[in-house]
Amino acid sequence: MTLLKKIFNYRPVPYAEIRAFSVHILTASGSFLALLSVIAAAEHRFVDMFWWLGLALIVDGIDGPIARKLSVKEVLPNWSGDTLDNIIDYVTYVLVPAFALYQSGILGAPWSFIAAGLIVVSSAIYYADTGMKTDEYFFSGFPVVWNMIILTLFVTNAGPVTTSILVFGSVLLTFLPVHFLHPVRVKRLRPLNLGICLLWCALGGYSLLLHFQTPTWVMIGFVASGLYLYFIGAVLQLFPNLGRKE
Repeated sequence: MTLLKKIFNYRPVPYAEIRAFSVHILTASGSFLALLSVIAAAEHRFVDMFWWLGLALIVDGIDGPIARKLSVKEVLPNWSGDTLDNIIDYVTYVLVPAFALYQSGILGAPWSFIAAGLIVVSSAIYYADTGMKTDEYFFSGFPVVWNMIILTLFVTNAGPVTTSILVFGSVLLTFLPVHFLHPVRVKRLRPLNLGICLLWCALGGYSLLLHFQTPTWVMIGFVASGLYLYFIGAVLQLFPNLGRKE
């Protein structure tokens, strides 16, 4: 054994490194969930697609706190969790929803194709912006959460006009200095923001269980909470003292 250690420069892997690398594996599992969602979208199984994206969203929500708890960045400095996270996010937040929009044909040809193209290109540019977050952790410009936008279109059974306004308007807002909420990291009105975000997720999940046969009361709550999440960042930008603790 000693000879093998000398020949192959073998050393036991410390437990801390194993734990840290397992977090990267957890993050990377989002790519497999993205693959499953692409397959579902290609087969027009959009309900299944959103369930897979929902699982990917859960992974995206828990891997960061776990990574900080285990000091992954310090234990494995040569592996970039941020880069890995951005890759997965681009696929699950942008590429798959854009493909679903194209597959659904809501806008008809060729506009569904054009809209999907604008989504993926504008989002790629946004991810390259090192100033995408403000000091308060608001997003500057629409934060390319296209999974939420496309889910809204399916839940509300939106027509071409509504879809066009929401999609092309959000693409434009990607490049404007308008603040958008990060419901977890923004401190102002955090309990309210988190509560409304959870309500939106719950109503969206209920609509999925009903295969988008959404009751009116669910749709009203879903749209109202979605509008709040979409515009509250801009409201807090206009009123910088709103929600601040004295």
